[in-house]
Amino acid sequence: MSAAQAPGLAGYSDEVREEVARVREVVARLHAELPRWELVVWTAGNVSQRLTTADLFVIKPSGVTYDELTPESMVVCTLDGELVDGTRSPSSDTAAHAYVYRHMPQVGGVVHTHSTYATAWAARGEAVPCVLTMMADEFGGDVPVGPFALIGDDSIGQGIVETLSGSRSPAVLMRNHGPFTIGADAKAAVKAAVMVEEVARTVHISRQLGEPTRIPQEQIDSLYDRYQNVYGR
Repeated sequence: MSAAQAPGLAGYSDEVREEVARVREVVARLHAELPRWELVVWTAGNVSQRLTTADLFVIKPSGVTYDELTPESMVVCTLDGELVDGTRSPSSDTAAHAYVYRHMPQVGGVVHTHSTYATAWAARGEAVPCVLTMMADEFGGDVPVGPFALIGDDSIGQGIVETLSGSRSPAVLMRNHGPFTIGADAKAAVKAAVMVEEVARTVHISRQLGEPTRIPQEQIDSLYDRYQNVYGR
C-alpha cells in the first residue's frame, strides 16, 4: 500500500492515537542515536517500536536522511507490515520488523544498522565470541550469526527469529548483511545496537594481537545473571 492510500488512524481509539503520537516522538528521537554512535551512513538503518494499545508499530520511512526525520515523518504499520498512517513509504526492512513482532511477543523494539565492525563479522559469517565480561553481561554469550536472506519479504525476519529464539543475545549478525537487535522497547534495542558494535570492534582489535581467551560458560552464566537480575535492576 502506498502512503497516499494509507487508511489513517480515524478508526482507532483516542488511547491508540495518543500512544502513536508518543511513540512517533520516541522513535524519531532514538533515530538520532544511530548517527551519533556512528552506526549508520546516509539513509541506512532503522528503529521501530511496537504499541501496547494496538497491534501496530512505528518505524522510519524509507529513503529519508537522518537530519530530516521528525515525529510526523514516522510511519505506522500493522504487524503484517501494512501501512496504516504516514505520508511516506515504510522502511524497506518493515517486513522483517513485522515478522519479529508477530513471532516474538516479548519484543517491543527492533533496530537494524550496518555498523562497520559488526557488519564485518557478518560478512565473514562468524559469531563474535564471548571473550569480554561486557558481552557476558549484555549478550549472555556469543553474538550469533543468522542466515543469508534477501530484502523484499519476511525472510530476514524469519532468520532473526530462528536465531534469537534459542539465544540470550538481543543481537544477531545477519550473514553478509549486518546486525539486527531487539529489546523490550526501542531504547533497549538501540542500546543493544550500540553495544554489539562496541564488542565487535574490541574483539576484532584483540584478534590483531592474538587469539582472545574465551570466558568459561559457568562464569558467563554468573555474570549474565548478576547483570540482568541484580545490577541491571
